[in-house]
Amino acid sequence: MAITLTETAAKHVGAQLARRGKGVGLRLGVKTSGCSGLAYKLEFADETKPGDVTFDSHGVTVLVDPKSLPYLDGTVLDFRKEGINEGFKFENPNVKAECGCGESFHV
Repeated sequence: MAITLTETAAKHVGAQLARRGKGVGLRLGVKTSGCSGLAYKLEFADETKPGDVTFDSHGVTVLVDPKSLPYLDGTVLDFRKEGINEGFKFENPNVKAECGCGESFHV
């Protein structure tokens, strides 16, 4: 099982962690939400929680709770700038369908 960040995403997360002045990495998970059933959760992690599975990607630690891991296995997280818009893009091989707005998915 693996979760990876692209080099661009890792640089962005590393810069944000440095700006915050604290944090052990990036926490990635899923929650029940949206019209397709699941949505991504993404936040800075200030500590490792019991049961967290950790991955190192380009020098950034990615933490995932064990319940979310089967839905996220193989995911590559990228950070893209397109015109004036910028944000994270999830490339998740487990996704079978997404809602029209791209905010939720199901596996």
